[in-house]
Amino acid sequence: MEPSPLEAWRDTLQELGVLGLVREPRPAPEPAPAPFRRTEAPRPQPAPSAPAPTRYEPPTDAVGCPPPGAVAGAATLADLEQAIQGCLKCPLGPGRIRFVFGEGHPAARLMFIGEGPGRDEDLQGRPFVGKAGELLDRMIGALGLGRGDTYIANVVKCRPPDNRTPLPEEARACLGYLHRQIELIQPAVIVTLGATPLRELLGVAEGITRIRGQWRQLELGGRRIPVMPTFHPAYVLRQYTQDVRRAVWEDLQAAKAWIDKAEA
Repeated sequence: MEPSPLEAWRDTLQELGVLGLVREPRPAPEPAPAPFRRTEAPRPQPAPSAPAPTRYEPPTDAVGCPPPGAVAGAATLADLEQAIQGCLKCPLGPGRIRFVFGEGHPAARLMFIGEGPGRDEDLQGRPFVGKAGELLDRMIGALGLGRGDTYIANVVKCRPPDNRTPLPEEARACLGYLHRQIELIQPAVIVTLGATPLRELLGVAEGITRIRGQWRQLELGGRRIPVMPTFHPAYVLRQYTQDVRRAVWEDLQAAKAWIDKAEA
């Protein structure tokens, strides 16, 4: 087989000793690796901020926002209930099922004031009808009285969500209604149940454990009404010890003794 012209030329140059003047063909160089580039992990994006809570705007009509004149001008408890039962002055109003005004003797000598309605009260529209109410009824009976001999109300007339403590602004929205109830009933003694009514009625911020059993006074409508703070029946059910039950019984006996002495 005849060599190719290129091979023949290479052989000739090799014989002349000048092969080095012609470079052998080199394989094509492999491509250089791409330069290393540092990649950064994607930065976490901030979570979208929650929308600001909408400020509750109470209605301005006389039904949803009863004017002070209508409250002060109510001559009876029935008139007062009629004037305020459509109240929507605070956010509790739109969430209620029933408006819990209060119930009992319109001229009761002994008045009980609790915190606010619970689930059973919201369903029935009556104060203290659940387990705590059953215990309160037994307490009243132990004094030789019936539920109808007393008057039972709460600081707020609508149930707070999840039975939480009413917020200060919620209590303030309802406090004028409670004041008018007290003025119309004119009780000889008020028994506050738990810390909330004591704080909202008298401005006493001390814990109920420290203050219970110690007489206070409410000045309202030109009268000074003795106030006996004691534990809420719901607390008694949670802490059903002999010491707690004895403490409440002593407080109620003191309230009843005050009434008996005043009427003697």
